[in-house]
Amino acid sequence: MSEIKYSELIRSFIVDNFLFGDDSQLKFDTPLFEKGIIDSTGVLELVSFIEENYKITIQDDELVQDNFSSINSIENFLQNKLNHQNS
Repeated sequence: MSEIKYSELIRSFIVDNFLFGDDSQLKFDTPLFEKGIIDSTGVLELVSFIEENYKITIQDDELVQDNFSSINSIENFLQNKLNHQNS
């Protein structure tokens, strides 16, 4: 079974909602906060999107920069959260 990738859907959401379709500067390891791509309001939008699409609840203590600092970190966070949820 191949590993599920969440990064493409997350990347598309960020491009559509925060970069107005311009994905030229967005890589999977781009620091989302440092580059000003996402701010505190943006994180809430992103969390809502993730919760709706993956049918999960993200707890307040999971809303840390380490989990949302890049598309790669979001991918890792989702992999871990969904693996624990399904075990």
